[in-house]
Amino acid sequence: VLGLLDAFSSLAPAERAANPLLIAGAWGWKADRIREALAERRLADHVRLLGYTHDEQLAALYSGCTGLLWPTLYEGFGLPPLEAMACGAPVVVSDVASLPEVVGDAGVRLDPRDAAVWAATMRRLVGDDAWRGELSRRGVERAAGFSWARCAAETVSCYRAALAD
Repeated sequence: VLGLLDAFSSLAPAERAANPLLIAGAWGWKADRIREALAERRLADHVRLLGYTHDEQLAALYSGCTGLLWPTLYEGFGLPPLEAMACGAPVVVSDVASLPEVVGDAGVRLDPRDAAVWAATMRRLVGDDAWRGELSRRGVERAAGFSWARCAAETVSCYRAALAD
């Protein structure tokens, strides 16, 4: 989140005002540092901290957002980017852990420590309607390949293979 704030703060004030950054999720580890960063970078007017968000609210946010930005350093699976793609949101994720496999070529994968490339990608997201639309289309197609039924079937198959050995 701190890297995302660095990238967002490099945008011009008019860009930030026209495209506020919404951060969903309950406060957790290092929350005080995030609050300090918001104050230091004078971003309070352009960053909205939504706190814990229910599934229905998340679906509405994903469906109406310009894009999901997921600059994590580690990710177990990547369910939020997958959910966002299913809702038609263009996704920009870190190029680490499971995210390249989950997102594939349907989203943008960036170095999570490179604030400049995140800022440039934010600018493109808000300024290039055709590109954003293409990411949205590819994301919906990619997300359709994931299902809980498929997950369960593949898990059972792995258990059967393990038991057969």
